[in-house]
Amino acid sequence: MFEVTIRTTFSAAHQLKFYDGKYENLHGHNWIAVVTASAKELDAIGLGIDFVKLRELTDEILSVLDYKNLNEVAPFDKMNPSAENIAQWLFEALKPHVNNGNAQIRKVEIKEFEHSGASYYEDA
Repeated sequence: MFEVTIRTTFSAAHQLKFYDGKYENLHGHNWIAVVTASAKELDAIGLGIDFVKLRELTDEILSVLDYKNLNEVAPFDKMNPSAENIAQWLFEALKPHVNNGNAQIRKVEIKEFEHSGASYYEDA
């Protein structure tokens, strides 16, 4: 099994509804997204997953969040835009583009700060 990991960023504001503290106020982050995908086999040129294409795809999906108030962007206009929910949303958005008989998304991590974040993955 082979794994490929990409890291990208986006900037966005959010507020955590029903959070008892300062993060219930509107505030922003330079978010970090870390995506890990796996492949069972390599292709003819020795790649399991082209990480350039994986990053481009991730950036394209995240572009709907970039420089936005996440609380105003679906589905986060109805659910809390927590790092956990964003990680699951990105994971689900990537799956139809990546998962096939050979490759699959393994884990998505969303960090609000370099030292703090949350991950989403599904058991194989």
